[in-house]
Amino acid sequence: MPRTLIVEADGGSRGNPGPAGYGAVVLDPETGEALAEAAEFLGTATNNVAEYKGLVAGLRAARALDPEARIHVRMDSKLVVEQMSGRWQIKHPDMKPLAAAARAVFPPEQVTYEWIPRARNKHADRLANEAMDAGKNGKQWEPRDSRAALDTAAAPARSAAARAADEAAEAAEAPEVAEAPAPGWGAPDLGVPATLVLLRHGETALTPQKRFSGSGGTDPELSPAGRRQAEAAAVSLAARGTVQAVVSSPLRRCRETAEAVAARLGLEVRLEEGLRETDFGAWEGLTFAEVRERFPDDLDAWLASAAVAPTGGGESFEAVARRVAVARDKLLARYTGRTVLVVTHVTPIKTLVRLALGAPPESLFRMELSAASLSAVAYYADGNASLRLLNDTSHLR
Repeated sequence: MPRTLIVEADGGSRGNPGPAGYGAVVLDPETGEALAEAAEFLGTATNNVAEYKGLVAGLRAARALDPEARIHVRMDSKLVVEQMSGRWQIKHPDMKPLAAAARAVFPPEQVTYEWIPRARNKHADRLANEAMDAGKNGKQWEPRDSRAALDTAAAPARSAAARAADEAAEAAEAPEVAEAPAPGWGAPDLGVPATLVLLRHGETALTPQKRFSGSGGTDPELSPAGRRQAEAAAVSLAARGTVQAVVSSPLRRCRETAEAVAARLGLEVRLEEGLRETDFGAWEGLTFAEVRERFPDDLDAWLASAAVAPTGGGESFEAVARRVAVARDKLLARYTGRTVLVVTHVTPIKTLVRLALGAPPESLFRMELSAASLSAVAYYADGNASLRLLNDTSHLR
């Protein structure tokens, strides 16, 4: 499968029009590592021109790394994101050739766009300011002037007057008729959220016995009861008609559950390694009581701290949370604004819910997740998440 690259771009003008520059960075979605940076002082230009120039430079940097990659662009310019997504018309003659240049870098189907708040675009914003600072001194930005890792200190802030000018310029290009506000408490300009519908796999022979069954054990198949549960979930999800993609843990019980649903929906199953269950080490296949009897001190330590791993080289909940967060971010980058069925296990689902709520690690022990239950989390463009559903088993009754 093609890799995914994140492009973050920004542009600014100190005067609008005035001394302008752009910055762009290409990121690895799994590690957050900066793979390439670009910045340039543009002379006198408007903020919108600088924003578009930054987008083009970021896309070209990504293409130099991998022309077959899927690209997810994140920018704090609502104007550029909406115009490049095709939701707003491009009225200004200076913008049209720049938008055409951006579209020419990759086939349109390879690129998705997401608006993010300025606070989440610090790396590209810093590069743009470095370029403008270099121009002020009669120079051009050079890579050695920049740090690939984002500073703990924020980039130089634009003045209130400059920000107001930027907003006025964007407003002039925005549609004359405002879109109807979105229902609910969310801000109206955040767009359609990416929604992860979280389906726990159906029962295996170990499930009714409440045995530890992670990624380090026997990889059991679904039991007859588990297959019936998977089919019931498939019928329910098909009736809802909202799922647009199916992603699964690579473990057999999840694959079999996902395949039952995907067959009804006419979709393919994509596997994601980061969604596998915790490796419970020497506890695999044991009941809680058996672990208590054999490894009492280790169990107490595990219950007391998310940093402690099960006996025998297992995986701590902290380690699980890190890889689940990486998998989540990959899914959100790949499926912006779409509804995705994620078939996985107890710990990854509880972890996604915990992270969405900002809850402490001990909350993992305070949630119930039945076999073949459904939960759902919606993720908005501003970085916020909303828990929509938890442990729904109505389709199994």
